[in-house]
Amino acid sequence: MSSPASDVPGPKKHVPFVPETMHMKEFTLRAMLLGLVLTVVLGAANAYLGLRAGITIAATYPAAVIAMAVLRAWKGTLLEENIARTAGTIGEGLAAGAIFTIPAFVISKAWPSFRPADAYWKSTALMMVGSILGVLFISLVRRVMVEDPELPFPESVAAAEIHKAGRRGAQAAKYLFWNIGVGGVVYLLGRFGLFAADKDIHFTVGSLGRSQVRLGTTGSTNILAAGGTSTFAAPSVSPAYLGVGYIIGLRLASIQFAGGVLAWGLLVPMLIFFLGPQLKHYLPADTPDDWAGMAIAVWRFVVRPIAVGGMLVGAAWTLFKMGKSLTAGIGKALGDLRQTAAQRAQLSRTEQYMSSKVVFSLIALMFILMCFLYVHISGLLWPAILAAVVMLVVGFFFATVSGSLVGFIGSSNNPVSGLTLSTLLIAALLMVSLGVSGTPGVATVLGVAAVVCVSSSVAGELLQDFKVGYILGGTPRRIQIAELIAVVVASLVMYWPLYLLNTAFGFGSRQLSAPQAGLMATLAIGIVGGDMPWPLVVVGIFFGIGMIMMQVRSPMLVAVGMYLPFETTFAIFIGGVFRSLGDWLAKRRGLNQAQMARVENAGVLTSSGLIAGESIFGLLWAALIATGLATSQHHTLQVIEGWARHITASQIFEHPTYFAGIIVMALLAILMIWLPLTSAGDPNEPAPPTAMM
Repeated sequence: MSSPASDVPGPKKHVPFVPETMHMKEFTLRAMLLGLVLTVVLGAANAYLGLRAGITIAATYPAAVIAMAVLRAWKGTLLEENIARTAGTIGEGLAAGAIFTIPAFVISKAWPSFRPADAYWKSTALMMVGSILGVLFISLVRRVMVEDPELPFPESVAAAEIHKAGRRGAQAAKYLFWNIGVGGVVYLLGRFGLFAADKDIHFTVGSLGRSQVRLGTTGSTNILAAGGTSTFAAPSVSPAYLGVGYIIGLRLASIQFAGGVLAWGLLVPMLIFFLGPQLKHYLPADTPDDWAGMAIAVWRFVVRPIAVGGMLVGAAWTLFKMGKSLTAGIGKALGDLRQTAAQRAQLSRTEQYMSSKVVFSLIALMFILMCFLYVHISGLLWPAILAAVVMLVVGFFFATVSGSLVGFIGSSNNPVSGLTLSTLLIAALLMVSLGVSGTPGVATVLGVAAVVCVSSSVAGELLQDFKVGYILGGTPRRIQIAELIAVVVASLVMYWPLYLLNTAFGFGSRQLSAPQAGLMATLAIGIVGGDMPWPLVVVGIFFGIGMIMMQVRSPMLVAVGMYLPFETTFAIFIGGVFRSLGDWLAKRRGLNQAQMARVENAGVLTSSGLIAGESIFGLLWAALIATGLATSQHHTLQVIEGWARHITASQIFEHPTYFAGIIVMALLAILMIWLPLTSAGDPNEPAPPTAMM
């Protein structure tokens, strides 16, 4: 007779889609070549999109779909598809880090020229060192993070479902690929003007009395005597954001949305109410005189620095809570230093990692290269070496935090620019304390920020890929090698799209605003020059401490919600509401456990398709815009350019309404709630393997 203790079930062992005992083709030449082509193309497209609009779109889904389509035609295996997608996505992560920082050298005049002879090797070295460090940093803690049950990894689950759907047969593929089409069509209809995807909502704060107050140099303007107007943004009609919210669930979506509510429902209107026209003294000179424009400026230049302070505390708290797991992970990596080749060969395929000796050796090599790089960029010796030390410590810190955030909200919503701002603050304070000023100080600060930004972005993307491999049953060591090859190739190539875009439009121009890079340049110059709103950052630090004391579940997510655009967090929250309504209806129908599992699988597949559809068509749209803005004397290319201009300028309605967008969102709600419920099936059928791994 067994003891009571023996009846207690232990932790459930993860079972990958491809069993660990099964061996199939994985790291092949055709998979790597396809992945390298994808990483260059998708990285360049995202570089353009990020410099123009300040956002990047996750390349995981396009890479997964393309890899599956191409390799299936060549009779490739599932694990080959995974390697091709893994290599193909890293270009987007590197591009996201590069566009936030590399143009800042030009905008701040730290680099007088961006010509290849002056900037190619410096840009390439910054990107290569940062991206390789990102791969190495996250490799040290990969195991504990991908196995953390608290991290839902919404985009990883979605990408894994794309690969698995092609192997499960028609039923799973139906949910996924039909909804890829739905997500893409909805995105295009919004672009063509059938509906307005976004809507600003204004409301009055203060008394009804009006007075004439002079704003700036534009003359007298009617405004509220004791208040003003605050601006809310309605949720974006975005299949991708709704899908992310559905996958992560209402609890996490609500925590993030709470940050947006605090920013736009409390801080912005309160500041406008109490300061009124005096706000013009604290905002840039080009701030619009209307209250709506001022509200946006208050969020960008007052609330966001507070959010950066909150993210600093949230990041520290996240690492503190992960302390035991991280220590165990690093201890495991250090313990592996004593492991022999024979011992590593006895490990199961899904437990085979790159040797810790190789990882630590490469980190040491990157540190030496960083020292030389920073000395070359700044012209200083000891400040540059100290900056390299700071980068190594802070880089590991934020690479881990970036991975944690990707685990919560996906790489599409990963606030890499916020993490970079935190790094920039630390590096700038260090330079100021050492007495470094002027152009050398700005160049060193931006050099540290660039490496950390690329490292954090690549680390988050790689951890997402590690999770997909964990779900599918990929070999970690082969994934690491594929990523290292891909980041080297992407680093060697990424300068050229940046150079072409800068030559055509100029960083910081109206056509190529590069908003994050402009902010980095402004802050670097401001801090090194002694002009930085430190009180706002300190307020954010105390705000983060207060949330910890109130036992807020995730202070980092709240701060991220304050930092991200409100329409983004609102749409993710709405997606979480859809998930909650679907679960409520399923329970109300009395579905058993097997039926609930089928409903959950169908819901994840549906959401994954919507996310992938918008991502794929978003990149195609970005390519059309880039083609339409291109200049060429070649007749064929001029015809293509005119065709692209015509498509991107086409509008169904001259003034699309958000009311039509609400109707579209309601139809998406019906799809995301009703379609999974129809898959409940016979209550006597066994439950399928759940998609949420």
